This record gives sequence, C-alpha cells and structure tokens, in this order.
Amino acid sequence: MKKDNYVKDVISVLIGNFLVAVSVAFFVLPNDTLTGGVAGVAVALKPLLPFIPSVWLINILMIGLYILGAIFLGKEFALKSLISTFSYSGFVSLLTYVTTLFPEDTFVMQPILASVYCGLISGIGLGLCFRANASTGGMDIPALMIHKYTHISSGNSVMIIDALTVLLGISTYGLEPALIGVFSVFASGFAIDKTVLIGSSRSINCMIVSDRWMEIKDHVLSDMERGVTVLEGKGGYTNEFRPVLMIVIPQKQYSHLESEILELDPRAFIVVNNVYEVDGEGFTYELEDLK
Repeated sequence: MKKDNYVKDVISVLIGNFLVAVSVAFFVLPNDTLTGGVAGVAVALKPLLPFIPSVWLINILMIGLYILGAIFLGKEFALKSLISTFSYSGFVSLLTYVTTLFPEDTFVMQPILASVYCGLISGIGLGLCFRANASTGGMDIPALMIHKYTHISSGNSVMIIDALTVLLGISTYGLEPALIGVFSVFASGFAIDKTVLIGSSRSINCMIVSDRWMEIKDHVLSDMERGVTVLEGKGGYTNEFRPVLMIVIPQKQYSHLESEILELDPRAFIVVNNVYEVDGEGFTYELEDLK
C-alpha cells in the first residue's frame, strides 16, 4: 500500500472511531439506548450482569472480536483494527469524561431521538472505517464477516448484527425500549451505505436494442468518445438473434444519448440502470495516464 493511501486510511479510521465514540458517550450511555455495537451489548447485558462493570465487558468483547477479525479478515484488516481498538476505547473514555463537565441531564433526551441520532452518527463513523477496510474493533467485525462470505452489503450486514443485539435487550428492558432501538439499526445501516458510496462514480448503464444499432454504436464511439460492448441477444417471442448494445456513461451524458437514440430510431428499446461505481478507462483513469 502506498504511504499516502495508508495515512489517509489511518485518518479515516481515527475520525470514524471518534464519531462512533461520540454516539456512545453522548447518546447511548446517558439514555441506556438499546443499539448495535459493543456498547449496545453492554447496555443490554447490564441488568443481567450487574457485578461486571460495563467497561470490562466492552474490553472482553473487543479483544475476542479482534482476534476473530484477525483470523477471518486478514493481516491488513487486523493492523488497521488494532488502531481502532485503542483509539475507540480512548475516545469513549475521554468523551464520557467530557459529559461529566455538563449539567447532569444535558444529554438525557427522548428515547427515539437518542436512538436515531446515535444510529446516524455511528453509521457515518462505521462507514468511514469500512472505506479504509477496517473497523472499530467491535460488533462490526461479525458484520464484515457476513459481508465477506455472503456478499450482503456492509450496511445490511451491520443491520442484521445490530438487530440481534437490540432483540437481546427485550429480555432485560422489555419490548418498547427494544423496538425504539430498532430505529438506530435502520439509521446506522442507511448512514453506512451512504458514507461508503461517497466519492464513487455515479453513472448510467444502458442496454439498447435497435435496428439501427450500427449508427448508434458509431455515434457513441466517435461523437461521445465512449466505449460500447456489443452483446448477442435472442428475442423470447421471435427467437431471432439481435445485437444488444451495452453502454456505460456518466449520468450527465444520458439525456444527450437518449435524444440521439430516439432521433435515429424512435422504436428503440432502452433499459437504464444506475451504476454507483465504475473503474476503468474514461472513468477512473485515462489511457494517457498509463503511458
């Protein structure tokens, strides 16, 4: 890994852990919010294990999950998560102390507000860590393992783990607090997916069937200076083989492409899909960059 990229990843991990610690210190702990993550597990188990300090329980979970992540997610992941293990604990301790400098009920609020805001803030923090292929060293490690082996999105994987954590709280706090905690699960999953996609290339994938496909292809190649892939399709009704053009272009160019296609062939069949990331010539690099 290049040094610049490594430094950028470390900064991203530190900021991500700070945001997760903010959600824990300012929203989860003052309101006993049932949410995901190690802090959420500690809150859920607090009535069952009153003889074990929450901080000890958090540390035990973090060490065990860190070992699990190192085994299944690789050496590079383990090194970055080692940073998280120390920074997260440090940030939580520091920010928890900061809360004591304010009047006692400053951060006590309506349960739904605490649940939604802790989910959004922690989701942004987790998303920043995921972009650097790291984690906060807590309950997001099982989520990343699910993502790796099942290809479920990072946000949905976290939602699954967090939902199980919230359900654990039903036995200790009752149904209503657990249901309120579900808001934080969805808010966190939403924020993670949006954060992971920051900076990605928003593009359009067009599939085109037309009798004048050669003219459309020439226009895209010559006038728009974009690539075209010619696929072989077969009509389900006619059983005839026909060329299908696949064209990936930046979103801002779609209106021009559509008008040109319909001008050439008003009967053209066009299917359009949003593409959130494209790597390759014309998108993430130009051919000249490789020379």
